[in-house]
Amino acid sequence: MIKVGVIGATGYAGAALVYLLTKHPNVKIVYLASHSYAGEIFSDIYPNMNGECDLVLDEVDMKDASEKCDVLFLALPAGISTALIDESVIKDTVVIDLGADFRLNDRDVYKTWYKKEAPSQKLLDEAVYSLADLDPNGMKHTNLISNPGCYTTCSILTLSPLVKSNLIETDSIIINAMSGTSGAGRSNKTANLFCEVNESVKAYGVTTHRHTPEIEMALNKMSDEDVMVQFTPHLIPMDRGILATCTAKLKEGVTKEMVHEAFNSLYKDSKFVHLLKEGHLPETRFVKQSNRIDVSYTVDERTNNVIGIGAIDNIIKGAAGQAVQNMNLRFGFDESMGLDDVTSNTL
Repeated sequence: MIKVGVIGATGYAGAALVYLLTKHPNVKIVYLASHSYAGEIFSDIYPNMNGECDLVLDEVDMKDASEKCDVLFLALPAGISTALIDESVIKDTVVIDLGADFRLNDRDVYKTWYKKEAPSQKLLDEAVYSLADLDPNGMKHTNLISNPGCYTTCSILTLSPLVKSNLIETDSIIINAMSGTSGAGRSNKTANLFCEVNESVKAYGVTTHRHTPEIEMALNKMSDEDVMVQFTPHLIPMDRGILATCTAKLKEGVTKEMVHEAFNSLYKDSKFVHLLKEGHLPETRFVKQSNRIDVSYTVDERTNNVIGIGAIDNIIKGAAGQAVQNMNLRFGFDESMGLDDVTSNTL
């Protein structure tokens, strides 16, 4: 039994984490923190958790949290984790950061895209970017795990077989992705009000979205060529879910059979990456409240393009579920423990 804490426990990802952790057989939640709701009871904020988690929410105290917890989850906006995490914290506890602060290993790239001061290089060298479905052993010897973003998880897992097997022109990748409004967080923003988003679809962050360098970084690690993506996110009027349509030019001589082999070879033993049958396409409703990604691919012989499509639940697979998956692997539990039957109803 490990002792666990969540900082940022009342946001969408944080609340989903609390729900998942209460169902985990090897976990005891001992610390919850929320700046907005400090002093209140968690189950008063989320009444569905009455009797399941009735802890009082603390104001953030990293010394207290790191001393109490074997693993500490941070579900915070970009820039906040940098101010909270130092070497003394990760000496005492394992930190799994759901935010963006430790995802990019280049400090200058982080400053360029996030317009914030980057963490120290020493902490970035300690941090492991852990998309567990691609590298289930990568985080086992670190106390600082960086959880990938939601758009990035969907896009990287959809494109990885093509990049890893050297089947596509790596400067031809176009990603058009759509997300439910929970991806923007729980804070009060006019642009996310019901009347602003209902019956409308819009693109945003065109050429400037912060997940772009993260996608490129992850794909570059498995490619012999420089990867550059054109990533355009869209907001759609639903609560949760991401659908990413990823198009790329096939290299000369690449066949449909080679694409098929690349996907099946990479994901044949994966617990959470589900390759759909030919002719079936992913839909967000079929992955809702699960830690699964559904993936399909189609080769267009007319244009010599391959189109990969992936669908995830942004709150679970794109955040809380993946964080629990990383915890499981870091502590030697079965990868799917606490994630086989996910029915988080915090949103």
